[in-house]
Amino acid sequence: MRRRKRWRLHILEQLEVASIEKEGIEICTHGLIKLAFLASKTRCKFFSLTETPEDYTIIVDEEGFKELPQSNLISVADSTWLALNVVSGGGNASSSQPIGVTKIAKSVIAPLADHNISVFMLSTYQTDFILVRERDLPMVMHTLSSEFTLFRVVNGETVAAHNLGITNGFVKPKLVPRPIIHPLSSPSNMFCVTSLDPDTLPSVATLLMDVMFYSGGSKEVGASGEDSSHIRFFSFSLIEGYISLVMDEQTAQRFPSNVLFTSASGELWKMVRIGGQPLGFDECGIVAQISEPLATADIPAYYISTFKFDHALVPEENIQSVIRALRTESTAQ
Repeated sequence: MRRRKRWRLHILEQLEVASIEKEGIEICTHGLIKLAFLASKTRCKFFSLTETPEDYTIIVDEEGFKELPQSNLISVADSTWLALNVVSGGGNASSSQPIGVTKIAKSVIAPLADHNISVFMLSTYQTDFILVRERDLPMVMHTLSSEFTLFRVVNGETVAAHNLGITNGFVKPKLVPRPIIHPLSSPSNMFCVTSLDPDTLPSVATLLMDVMFYSGGSKEVGASGEDSSHIRFFSFSLIEGYISLVMDEQTAQRFPSNVLFTSASGELWKMVRIGGQPLGFDECGIVAQISEPLATADIPAYYISTFKFDHALVPEENIQSVIRALRTESTAQ
């Protein structure tokens, strides 16, 4: 008897991943404001903007990408990407309960790494998106079809995904250890992962625009009078009408107390930043190197890839055990 698959994997429509240099944000502000605050005026369904000390990373669908100007201050990844979203059987992509990147580490991220498929992660308040290159889709579907029922989103409609006519010819990968090879650091600031009701967006639009485009964007890391290990990090996502925000505790305190969603515990998160030099897009297994040890330790985590570095967010109280576990992995070989 065939085993009933508990989980569904939704393959969403095409996305672009790009980097906007800090000095280029001014020429992009009009388009970004439209995407973030006037979404009804566009046909964009997937938009995410993350600021780091180095740049702004944007993940956006093809309709949203049309809102950005052409500029040599914008670098676009050389591939078109597809977002994968795991949901419980019978659910849909946008209303599913959060499952956390550590919950899909062994079922999605590790198998893709075993098949040398590079991934780009975006965790939100609501769910997790695993971005893969469109050209890797046949291998992705082959790799995951035994565990998941696959669906594709085509022109806004969710339909059963076909296997692209490929059923064999793939070599079973040789499983190898994945030691952590990139430097890890943990900034001093604590972060909130939160959301807000889209209906309240107009009431905080001015504040959000200030945070997104004007608050510290041009400051040097470790500027005089600032904690040198405190970094600038802010992420805004608007995906299928759902808003997700990642910001440090000080930024969250600027918002009215009744606007941002919080968990009952008011949980704060610490960051593990992965990479000493820009990571690029071709190396496989970086997300797996981090998420598998966390999954083994049953530590929840959000994971946000950006154009140059990766970032994992873990509960504040777990940060020391996380760093120890990850550094043990890095010296395991």
